[in-house]
Amino acid sequence: MNGETAESHAVIQAAGGLVWRSAAEGPQVLLVHRPRYDDWSLPKGKMEAGESWAETALREVEEETGHAVALADFAGSFSYLVRGQVKVVLFWHMTLRQERPFVPNEEVDAVQWLSPATAAAQLAYAQERELLAASVSRSPVS
Repeated sequence: MNGETAESHAVIQAAGGLVWRSAAEGPQVLLVHRPRYDDWSLPKGKMEAGESWAETALREVEEETGHAVALADFAGSFSYLVRGQVKVVLFWHMTLRQERPFVPNEEVDAVQWLSPATAAAQLAYAQERELLAASVSRSPVS
């Protein structure tokens, strides 16, 4: 078996959200800054044992942003390779149930509410920019 295991072929499953709020200037979306990668991205993270995709998305967004959120429509998905392993990430549109003060943590040291156009320019990854662009017209806020 040339050193390969079933685990080396396992798909990494992750989920996250496009968190939206209304502002005087129009809809805003929430980005997180991850110091480990020094990047701006959509909040997301890996699935834990026994979780559904939606449960993962809600937990990860709350852990990374501190905000209590509610699921809206499914926003889309994409996949990419991480050290030779496929990672699949599913995203939902989300709305705020409770906006809380942000407390920096090990994974995320800053958050920003931005217009979709500004957020697209700030996002580090093309797949996230494309997901955001395709999602603006379906934002659950106006």
